[in-house]
Parts: sequence; structure tokens; C-alpha cells
Amino acid sequence: MKAQVISAALFLVMIGMASAFAHVRIHDDRGGQIGAYLARYHALRVSGERVEIDGTCASACTMLLGIIPRDRICVTSRATFAFHAAWDPAPEGHAASKAGTRILWSNYPPDVREWIVRHGGLQSRMIYLQGPELLEMFPICR
Repeated sequence: MKAQVISAALFLVMIGMASAFAHVRIHDDRGGQIGAYLARYHALRVSGERVEIDGTCASACTMLLGIIPRDRICVTSRATFAFHAAWDPAPEGHAASKAGTRILWSNYPPDVREWIVRHGGLQSRMIYLQGPELLEMFPICR
């Protein structure tokens, strides 16, 4: 009985250690529905996993910057964050979504918000955070 309890405890510790060292790689994620990304990133935050950005993280994908703790995010030399205002599909095309844009904005840390403002704000056109500017904000993945 004692051996089973010790084995079970050891197993739980190993699972906890595995998740602490696990990581999720984001590569060329074009974004999508804000609600789905919020749910995914809040679950990822709780999991303790690290996040590696290797390629483009656009639109709703960028909300991870304010949901995942910064010390669990790293970027590769190919990482790019692409920001724009939110929109809703409409029969005649895309319609701007002020509510969606507020949700995006509220999920960015202050330094990312400052960068967005310096580059024209969240508008219909895409703006890209990459290269040296990105590496000043986030560590390179090792």
C-alpha cells in the first residue's frame, strides 16, 4: 500500500514537471474568432506551458501577449506579430467591430499597446511587429 502511494505521488510530480517543461509552438497562425482564442489561451496559461512563436501570429492570435505570462513566451528569428482592428463578417464584406477591437486591445501589455499606437493604432490595415523591435520586447527562444 505504501509503495502504491509513493508511486502515485511520484507519478503526479512527474506529470507536473513534464507540463512545466512542455511548450507550444505557434507557427503561421492567421487568427480567427476572438472567443475561441481567449478560451485556448486561458487554458494554456493555466497549463504552465511555454509558448514559442516561430512564424506569423496574426489577429486574435496576438492576444496571447497579454494572457500568457511574458516569462513563458519566446520568439524565433522568424517570429512576426500582425495586428489589426477586429471585424465581423457581413454580407457586403467585413464590418468593423468596435467591441472586438476593445477585446483585442485589452489583452495587450502596455509596451505592445505603445508600439501599436506609434505605428498608427489598430485599423483595417495590418501592422507588423518583427525583427529588432520584437527582440527588444521578447526573448529569443533557446
